[in-house]
Amino acid sequence: MIQAIIDKIQEQIQENLYLGASLALFSDGKWTEYTLGHVTEEEITKPGLVYDLASVSKVVGVGTVLIFLLQSGRLDLDKTFQSYYPAFQDETVTIRDLVTHTSGIDPFIPNRDQLTQAELKVAIERITVTDDKGFQYTDINLILLGFLVEYLFGKDLDQVLEEEIFQPWQMAETSFGPVPGAVPTIKGISDGQVHDPKAKVLGPHCGSAGLFSTIHDLELFLTHYLTDAFTENLTSNISSSKPRSIVWNIDDEDWLDHTGYTGPFIMVNRKAQKAAIFLTNRTYLYDNRSLWIAKRRELRDIIKKNL
Repeated sequence: MIQAIIDKIQEQIQENLYLGASLALFSDGKWTEYTLGHVTEEEITKPGLVYDLASVSKVVGVGTVLIFLLQSGRLDLDKTFQSYYPAFQDETVTIRDLVTHTSGIDPFIPNRDQLTQAELKVAIERITVTDDKGFQYTDINLILLGFLVEYLFGKDLDQVLEEEIFQPWQMAETSFGPVPGAVPTIKGISDGQVHDPKAKVLGPHCGSAGLFSTIHDLELFLTHYLTDAFTENLTSNISSSKPRSIVWNIDDEDWLDHTGYTGPFIMVNRKAQKAAIFLTNRTYLYDNRSLWIAKRRELRDIIKKNL
């Protein structure tokens, strides 16, 4: 049955959706790894590669710290964000709104790419909030939550993640980019550069993107989601809009998953004791996001059916 998953990835490589991928599957109590295709025209996919996680960073980093803070009582889902982070200009947005992408935030930032790190932070703290509280996925929600984590801990976000997650879970290959030698995400751009534009500016202060990691480290990460007590009730829906956990998407009731713009995704089912890690650089040759979203759904459905 695993072969059906491999066959689907090979089919997508032949369709030129991406050049190759690193894959890890957890079933029957063990992880199995696979490398397929290439990462560039000249370089084959091999074990140990470092990938830009893009928005998978949201759960590997800040999302997990937020789960700890909420379960310890240090944060309350229904208190306003401003009550914890006074620099934020809106009085209505709650923690629940941010972790479920129902904040009503309009993510548009004028002249965003011309702003310095300090200017971008101020612009995000003063971001426009609308009355539309339906599901609208935006990086701004997690960037703000990253600012909050820094404020609560009194430390830069990279240090918080290192102390709260990466060191305790022995994730020695996970860090903010740029990471020299990492898999490139755009042809002709130096390898290891951060793909996300806001994460590129915010660097180690960005809660939405910018982390780099390996199959091995993500196996360590998801093993805690498969076994630790803090994940026991994470598939309970906390949103009145689209089914969501704390930062994670809830799929078919028992699966938690999160995707990243450059192609990676991770998914975990604690109840069935199954998980998958898919790392790729699908933006390397071209960027057709709508096509990829549909094809990614096909692959994730094949994984859930056959794992």
